[in-house]
Amino acid sequence: MLNIAGPRESKRPGIYRIALAFLERLLRILSSRAGKETQLRTTRYLKTVFPAARYKDIFLVGGIVRDTLMGKANQDIDIVAAVPEGELRDQGFHLVQGKTTAPIMFRNDPVFGKIEVTVIPRAELLASDLANRDFTCNALALSLEGKLIDPLHGKRDLQSKKLRACTPLVFHNDPIRIFRAFRFEADGWTMTQATEILIRQSPGLATMATIPVERFSREMVKALAGNNPARFFRRMLESGTGACYLPELFRMPHIPAGPIEHHPEGDLFSHSCQVLTRVSSATSDSLARFCAFFHDLGKLATNPECYPKHHGHDDAGFEMATAFCDRLKLPTAWKRALAWTNRLHGNANNWEELRDSTRIRIAEQAIKSRITEILPLVSAADKPRPAVMPGWPETLRIAEMTTEELGIAPLQLEMMAAKHRGEFILQKRIETLRRSHKQSRR
Repeated sequence: MLNIAGPRESKRPGIYRIALAFLERLLRILSSRAGKETQLRTTRYLKTVFPAARYKDIFLVGGIVRDTLMGKANQDIDIVAAVPEGELRDQGFHLVQGKTTAPIMFRNDPVFGKIEVTVIPRAELLASDLANRDFTCNALALSLEGKLIDPLHGKRDLQSKKLRACTPLVFHNDPIRIFRAFRFEADGWTMTQATEILIRQSPGLATMATIPVERFSREMVKALAGNNPARFFRRMLESGTGACYLPELFRMPHIPAGPIEHHPEGDLFSHSCQVLTRVSSATSDSLARFCAFFHDLGKLATNPECYPKHHGHDDAGFEMATAFCDRLKLPTAWKRALAWTNRLHGNANNWEELRDSTRIRIAEQAIKSRITEILPLVSAADKPRPAVMPGWPETLRIAEMTTEELGIAPLQLEMMAAKHRGEFILQKRIETLRRSHKQSRR
């Protein structure tokens, strides 16, 4: 067995380097096999959807081709098809007309997810369709027989993770592609200098506010799943792009995170990026990362005369989260999670100093808002310390116990005034928690 713990532990010179090279080759092989399996599975499925006479007119394009070549899983399927709309309707597709996007034919499959079809008059126009896409890594197509069509040398850029615009008009035609570029950068891609210049010179910035916010939010959410999600927000600030969607972001650098002895990083943006990066190292969950970056939303409401302190920012953030998420058209679950992360993270940071009753109430609310895993992650990132919220799993367990498990007889509650029942149950939970503490110390 190879020892890859490190050069100091190895008894043979160079074995660490050799072992790493071996593992890298193994990962490339496994990724290649995974990509081929995805391709074969997808093409086999499409051959059950379309008649054999149409195979030559159907091409996989965009993200599914890119991810297949990179050995990544991709649930959704994008197709370019030289097939009349009538035939597609017969196969269960229906027309979707976007406000700011080209019309597509759409079908949802319970196994493969979304299938989107861009219709072209004839197969010979495929190269033209690819040339009008955003980046060369997305201007790739695969025939159902596995032939790669690559008119813009996108595979070369894909292998080096270079983000190169397909045409000089790529951002003018659709300014949201700027955020897609930042999203790719958040996942480790490097933008070419020419593409960077196109962003700075893009005349489409003036019309960005007319584009539905859902398209921006979609790119933001995907960026949060990247290897370095803080990069997405930094690039927005550096380019001065997106204030129409996320004005809060552009205020953050001008607001102190708190007293300098507690926040040597200085401003709210730097602090938020710091917390986001720490949480990202612990989880790939996009919602947890979102709550991490905006956990101090309430500090935006602080009167500047009170700086650098932010008294009451937890409650302010709770009140702001609903309108904030509604404006971004985010799901209810995200709105609820952000609101309660804002309200509870301050107490979570001081967990060891809290009364048992307060700990139980925090656990109960974390369960209701479904942030039982998010809250300790954000707290650990916001206030790093050796032990984060000790006893949290046990507190959650007791907060979820039924009245029967707490030893409360139904008759006890029936004979009690309704207004006293909640407090009575809370006291039983506190007693159970304290017994648990004593047993754990034995």
